[in-house]
Amino acid sequence: MALTRPIGQRIVIGLFGALLFGLAGVSPLRAAERLEVQLEGMVIPVWIRELVDLGRPGGSSSSELIPWLNLLDADSRFDLFELLQASLLTDQSMARQMLRSWAGRQLLDAVSDLVRVDADSSGIVLFNTLELLLNSQSEVTALDLLEELPAENVRLDLDALLQVASRWRRQLQQQQQLVLALGRFPATQVPVLQELAGKEVFAAGPELKFLPVAHRTKPLQLELWRPPDGTPLRSSWVVLMPGLGGSQDHFRWLALSLQRKGWPVVVLEHPGSDAKAVHALLKGQRLAPGAEVLPDRLADLQAVLQAREQGTLVLPGQKLVLMGHSLGALTALLAAGMTPEPGLYTRCRKALDDLPLTNLSRLLQCQLVDVQMPKLQSIPQLEAIVALNSFGSLLWPRDGAVPLSVPVLLTGGTLDLITPPLSEQLDLLLAISPHPASRVVLVDGASHFSPVRVEGQMGEGRGDDLFQLGEELVGREPLAVQRLLAVEIQIFLEQVEAGEALQGATHQQVGDLRLHRLDRHAAERLRKSQ
Repeated sequence: MALTRPIGQRIVIGLFGALLFGLAGVSPLRAAERLEVQLEGMVIPVWIRELVDLGRPGGSSSSELIPWLNLLDADSRFDLFELLQASLLTDQSMARQMLRSWAGRQLLDAVSDLVRVDADSSGIVLFNTLELLLNSQSEVTALDLLEELPAENVRLDLDALLQVASRWRRQLQQQQQLVLALGRFPATQVPVLQELAGKEVFAAGPELKFLPVAHRTKPLQLELWRPPDGTPLRSSWVVLMPGLGGSQDHFRWLALSLQRKGWPVVVLEHPGSDAKAVHALLKGQRLAPGAEVLPDRLADLQAVLQAREQGTLVLPGQKLVLMGHSLGALTALLAAGMTPEPGLYTRCRKALDDLPLTNLSRLLQCQLVDVQMPKLQSIPQLEAIVALNSFGSLLWPRDGAVPLSVPVLLTGGTLDLITPPLSEQLDLLLAISPHPASRVVLVDGASHFSPVRVEGQMGEGRGDDLFQLGEELVGREPLAVQRLLAVEIQIFLEQVEAGEALQGATHQQVGDLRLHRLDRHAAERLRKSQ
């Protein structure tokens, strides 16, 4: 069952309308001059120009709206104007492709509940107006949108908008409370690790192998990292899968770390949801990839496992460790047999009833409602799963006792707003069946992109990598975070190999970073304290 009317039909309607408007050069209606503002249960007619003047930075107005706004507390007024001034779209070519994607349509659905334009309840008028604005400017704010909406009747639901802002604030406060709770644990000082600190990370290149696969027109490129002579003989081999928009280069640091410790590693590429696909999105050449790529990703993995079984791919190790970042982590969990719990449609209706300003992973999770997933073969040799910045809170609700027979390591960062650790790592650990070696590792100061090694992190500038991200997205000291994660993954795999259980929680201070290793009981206590 789809969450809304068929996505293809809605995109066609939007594109057809945009084409007609573009040919005409003007919208069929003049932009509305007045709108109705719903506030505190009352409907107040105001001039759009006055609201725009009031909403601009440093703006003022003699609008009748001011006395009503003054009834709001300071936080609510601040949240309101932050949302009105926020950029909805900042890149012309990419924005168009984002709007036409599944995720973009869900966002427009949510916005259309806040800005009601005549009888439009699906966001088509909003879509067309945004398209027109993007023809003349590179950035579009909520105030810009209000000024240009072609309609006879526009209603801005400030009551609903303030509820969105309040929930947004509450989600951020929960993340801050998690940081405070973790900070109360006494931490052991640990020396800063120097391994993987310089250019030598990329000195030893992998062996490239091109694997023909039935579901793709071109062979799948694999990176094979074989352990050098003299390293410990491990019982398992590793398949590593990048996330959405990720590349093999982004995780060479991790493959090399595992290789040096004796684990053979295969790093997959996933055409259609890799760095090349997102480059095409940035150029306006394709739609934003989403959860619809999961069947192909799972087929990529199945092809690699089949090649190993048939002897086409020769690597040591009897057992298998699945490892992935973000969407790659979700691929690993699905491949391990974790199917979404019944009721996903209902959970998503509730989750997407609000603007997903934080926890963007919910969009990917809910898109699975419309994705036909393949029937997967079991992986009897599976030994463990390592999921970096994992997610799945809507797929597998907390305390759901989702069956998973192997231990799992879930990692996250306190600055991650894409897959927030409270719901997407702690709750996910509590959703799956207990295993004595399973754990969550949280790094205070790390973000969703901390595990992604990109050009420029060595202090030589930012380079031209796709992920040219500032500290607010990358988090603090990404190289140091990567070194910590490499050690934690090694500890986890060695304990799994030895059949050891994780004993309690560990809290470490490593330079400016704090690391928290939590077993299930520690995760339960921390979750209950929130």
